[in-house]
Amino acid sequence: MAYQEVTRTGYGTRVGNSFKAIGSGILMFVLGTALLWWNEGRAVKTEKMLDEAGSAYVEMENPNKKDASLEGELICGTAMATTEDSLIDVDFGIGAKAISIRRSVEYYQWVEHTKTEKKDKLGGAEETVTTYTYSKQWVSSPIQSSQFHDPAYQNKNTVLTTYEDAQQYAENVSFGAYKLNESLIHSISSREAMELAIADDMLKQFDKSTQAAYERFYGVQKSVQQQPTTQQPVQTPAIPDSVRALLSDSAKAVLDSLQAVNDSINKSMEAANNKQDLAYVHQASNVLYFGRVPGAPEVGDVRVTFEKVVPAKVTVMAVVDGDSFKPFKAKNGKRFQTLVMGKKSGDEIIEAEKEANNMLLWALRIVGILMVIGGLKGIFGFIETILKVVPFIAGIFGWGIGVVCTVLGVVWSLIVIAIAWLFYRPLLGISLLVLAGFLVWVFAFKGKDKLKELAAKAKQPKTAAAPAPVEDQN
Repeated sequence: MAYQEVTRTGYGTRVGNSFKAIGSGILMFVLGTALLWWNEGRAVKTEKMLDEAGSAYVEMENPNKKDASLEGELICGTAMATTEDSLIDVDFGIGAKAISIRRSVEYYQWVEHTKTEKKDKLGGAEETVTTYTYSKQWVSSPIQSSQFHDPAYQNKNTVLTTYEDAQQYAENVSFGAYKLNESLIHSISSREAMELAIADDMLKQFDKSTQAAYERFYGVQKSVQQQPTTQQPVQTPAIPDSVRALLSDSAKAVLDSLQAVNDSINKSMEAANNKQDLAYVHQASNVLYFGRVPGAPEVGDVRVTFEKVVPAKVTVMAVVDGDSFKPFKAKNGKRFQTLVMGKKSGDEIIEAEKEANNMLLWALRIVGILMVIGGLKGIFGFIETILKVVPFIAGIFGWGIGVVCTVLGVVWSLIVIAIAWLFYRPLLGISLLVLAGFLVWVFAFKGKDKLKELAAKAKQPKTAAAPAPVEDQN
């Protein structure tokens, strides 16, 4: 069942809040304008830097051998990124020889979902209906259910254990005869599942503490489980020495091989039986699960996933600095270095960087324009609020204010973008200014003429209907 809360805001309070919103509207308008200006400059500088890098780089033919002639040059080379560093997760006592190891933690929790509906009432008041629903989900951090709005779901969350996400990086990662700097190391993304070799004593301690946490929340009765069945070892009949002496050497070798396979199977069964004894901690691939049944999670269950970054072929574009690398510095001060997975040419890397720069440019443009429009609506929103005494009329004016703010916001954004581009590419900047001027002309003059036309039609008197002819009764 959904839980609902209904609140009512009076007309006076709404009007007061709308005037307070003017300040936040102005702030949003200014921030949106600043974002548009900064974004255009950033994009142009980045593109010029990439053009400069694209014409300056040289191919590193053999990264496995140091080349003194490449010192200080922007290079593009491909080699294996490798390391001899061993990394350890001390909380779980496991490690690997890897470029990086990472653990991510998830918690099974009740999650609160909120849906709000607002309705205007005659007289200017506003009724807000907030609906709360709840579902169980895996989340990245524990949720305080004591803050839930529905009393039936308060304090229903718990966790059997808590750990933080963690990631470690190797300090020494080789790129042929060179070493990668920290930034380039962090760009390697060849992730694989990490093998778990957690000590039995630690697993048993985990199981004990998890069981105690489970029973504190759920109670002892629910935690009782049937004892898992234990697999019996495979027994092979012993061959008497007298019979063995009669066998050929090849037959003896076959028997010895079979015995070795049998011993291996029994060891695997013994290990599996030992793991089955742990009722609250389970291992599966690279996941350590805290809870009773991994396939049927309960609130409070925790799963920890372990991954490692393994050696891989990468392509580096950076400036050679001794036996390592540093960022390329363009004439405009912008810096650039990158590492991509696999083998790529310098032209491919530059083209991909330009596409990424263009995508970021448009994403921030959209955000900036929306901020400008939102700021204008916040500034002029009080007009609609004042008219909320009659919701129908307020709705009409609100729609008009929204249209006006949208048009003005787009026009203002185009002007800001155009002026920013005038410093870098005058032709495009002038084109944008012309487009903005055209929109202003259409909105200001054509719209005004349309309103005059509608007003003139409204003033025209309606023609009275002619009376129906009267039939002669004579």
